[in-house]
Amino acid sequence: MIPSRTRRVRWAAGSAVGLALLFAGAATVASARDDGAAPPPGTPAADSADAGFARDMAVHHQQAVEMSFIVRDVTDDADVRRLAYDIANTQANQRGMLLGWLDLWALPKTAPDGAAPMAWMSGGGHDGAGHGGSGHDSGAHGSSGHDMADMPGAAATHGAAGPDRDGALMPGMATRTELRQLGEAGGRKAEILFLRLMTDHHKGGVAMAEACAERCAVPAEKRLARGMVEAQRSELDLMADMLGERGAAPRT
Repeated sequence: MIPSRTRRVRWAAGSAVGLALLFAGAATVASARDDGAAPPPGTPAADSADAGFARDMAVHHQQAVEMSFIVRDVTDDADVRRLAYDIANTQANQRGMLLGWLDLWALPKTAPDGAAPMAWMSGGGHDGAGHGGSGHDSGAHGSSGHDMADMPGAAATHGAAGPDRDGALMPGMATRTELRQLGEAGGRKAEILFLRLMTDHHKGGVAMAEACAERCAVPAEKRLARGMVEAQRSELDLMADMLGERGAAPRT
């Protein structure tokens, strides 16, 4: 019989993968479009919440995939390896879709004019489509609770130093030092570190996805963001249980 926590994470990951596959056609369409073609009318502006979320979550997801592959190679624990596989599979699919949308919209994959990551969450960008027809007013979300300063780890990343916080580009992301420590660890020590790092990572991802669900204007992207919130919250519960089984707890 499959343990309930395993069924729960498989369901959550499977739902997110299904959602990613549902909209993965965007990446296929984007790859077929000529590089010199103009974006379709009504697409998001470069500084919109839609574009900002796609750029930042693609970067965020890439590190989750990296951490999952690292822990897979340093532990034999079936539950941790299964969770890592689910996270890597789900977030790699979603990352491809997000980058595909940016291609479809003919928008850069880096922030315009050197804007900081997640600046779109602080009301600095234009919500909605580039034509300004159906977007939300940026001022309407001033009290949403999803400004960058409110995100987990925004004030400081655990153990981070230097202007780039030791490679942690966004709140919740692991530092270069932490990634190295994960690769050098083994067994239960690696499992606990991975679960703690991924818990922080998911908390940052949930906050970002919640902000997109409120601020983004493209319906498909809003649905994807809501799916991310649901799946990652379920995985947060699972990881708390797994840490407890190992006599540990998430970092505060």
